[in-house]
Amino acid sequence: MPQSGHQSVSGSAEKVPAYKVIILVMALFFAFGFCTVLVDTLIPKLKALFSLSYTEVMLTQFCFFGAYFIVSLPAARLVSRLGYLQSVTLGLAIMAGGCLMFTPAAQHGSYPAFLAALFILAAGVTIVQVAVNPLATVVGDPAKAHSRLTLAQAFNSLATAVGPLFGAAFILSGTLVTPDVATLTPDALAALRQSEGHVIQFPFMMIGGALVLLAIVSWTCRHWAPATQANGPSGSFTGLFKRTRLMFGALAIFLYVGAEVSIGSAMSNYLMQSSVLGLSAQKAGSLVAVYWGLAMVGRFLGAGLLNRINPGLMLGVFALGAATLAGVSSMSFGMVAAGSLLAVGFCNSIMFPTIFSLAVEGLNEQAPQASGLLCLCIVGGAIVPVVTGAVADMSGLSAALWVPVVCYIGIASYGFYAKQKAAKEYAGAAVTQAV
Repeated sequence: MPQSGHQSVSGSAEKVPAYKVIILVMALFFAFGFCTVLVDTLIPKLKALFSLSYTEVMLTQFCFFGAYFIVSLPAARLVSRLGYLQSVTLGLAIMAGGCLMFTPAAQHGSYPAFLAALFILAAGVTIVQVAVNPLATVVGDPAKAHSRLTLAQAFNSLATAVGPLFGAAFILSGTLVTPDVATLTPDALAALRQSEGHVIQFPFMMIGGALVLLAIVSWTCRHWAPATQANGPSGSFTGLFKRTRLMFGALAIFLYVGAEVSIGSAMSNYLMQSSVLGLSAQKAGSLVAVYWGLAMVGRFLGAGLLNRINPGLMLGVFALGAATLAGVSSMSFGMVAAGSLLAVGFCNSIMFPTIFSLAVEGLNEQAPQASGLLCLCIVGGAIVPVVTGAVADMSGLSAALWVPVVCYIGIASYGFYAKQKAAKEYAGAAVTQAV
């Protein structure tokens, strides 16, 4: 029998209404979304400070999202053994540690040290995400899992809308300093980089403190979540690789995160181009909030629409819309180029939660392991942006937008596949019921 939003969560040591767990999940989505989007704000700063090419600066995304490839499967086993919120607590603690590592990175003015801090931060984010995505789907009415995960992701989008404003105010304030390596002595260059690096240090210290508080809350509420099983079907990946919808969904996650991160990472520099808007770094960084804000609006609207529209169909239509908008931006100039690319944020809105919920649908006890596989494919955020950066170095940022266009076409294919699969399952169920 479907669970209502007010029904107690079972399988745990403590009976609590499901909505309380969902509220905590929303707070967790906000936390890791805020940390993730700040990487986009760091890119213009680090590119100027260390005189990097687009390919080199995209290593920030490679290190951040590469952590998903390394940590996701161990995180899935961790969730199965420790439980949802116990794993979240550990993940938040690691995230806080990563934030504190920005202090020595700034003091040494070292680009590799910044990359190491980003990797540790991302390792914690991965653990949290592997835990909370399936938690959002298993708490409450299974029929509303698509809508519930989309609503939770809306708070992730809220964070990604607020994050660029925070980053622009603290990290991109003033002018971007590009050291003249040819004229500065090694000591003067190191001193300049240390001085500019301190701008990055303070905001991440604040974030680290907030993450510690959230970790304490998660540990206190650890018995609210349903229990996981360390043994049996949920403890291994047996059979998951044979599930076509899951594996196609994993590919779609790879493409989606790659496309989203590529556009988000390039957005500030794209808007700074004279052929687009010619903005300053701070204004461009602030305008990125529109991109993520539209994603937030789309997710709040999508949470309601997904109760009425086939999720696969909606995913396919939104992905084709994103491909069209990115293509239009690539071939245009000025406000049209800027507006169409910013509007991609709205089309992105329902993609991740819809892909995820379609892929794990019906997996029940294997949900933590399936979540690990899907989160592993978030490594697309490490690989696709580097490809996008390489194309940008060779042919310019406008031409590089065709890389996300190809990704969105692949996502649309998954959406229409899932719609067709659902139609066949519905027809089969109807025949069985008639018999």
